[in-house]
Amino acid sequence: MKISIGSDHGGYLLKEHIKKYLTDKGHECVDCGCDSLDSCDYPIYGAAAARMVADGSCQRGIVICTTGIGISISANKIKGIRCALCSEPLSAEMTRRHNDANMLSMGAGLIGSNMAERIVDTFLNTEFEGGRHQRRVDRIAQLEE
Repeated sequence: MKISIGSDHGGYLLKEHIKKYLTDKGHECVDCGCDSLDSCDYPIYGAAAARMVADGSCQRGIVICTTGIGISISANKIKGIRCALCSEPLSAEMTRRHNDANMLSMGAGLIGSNMAERIVDTFLNTEFEGGRHQRRVDRIAQLEE
């Protein structure tokens, strides 16, 4: 799977860990930045990763900042993005099953690398259930109009 990934300085180390983890599993990661621990602005990188999902260049996206909150808000400003902040695997599973989330956000200051790996695996390996949930996802999309 082709996955866009982005972070600010607070999520940089976890982004690098997850990028390697995914590459080792055979996924292609497109790194949208940032490139160091130097202070930077998360909206730039959240939006860049989200645009790649929205335009179809990547199937899914992952964004990371210290809490996951600001970068998820930024990603969700891009039309067509449903970015969910998840801190454990059950939320990652349910947001895929019920919301067809196409992006995952995590807080590097709140979870460790082992938990992040479990969340990412769950997010990438869970399918959307469709059915009654499709109607709700369609209503979300209508809010963007």
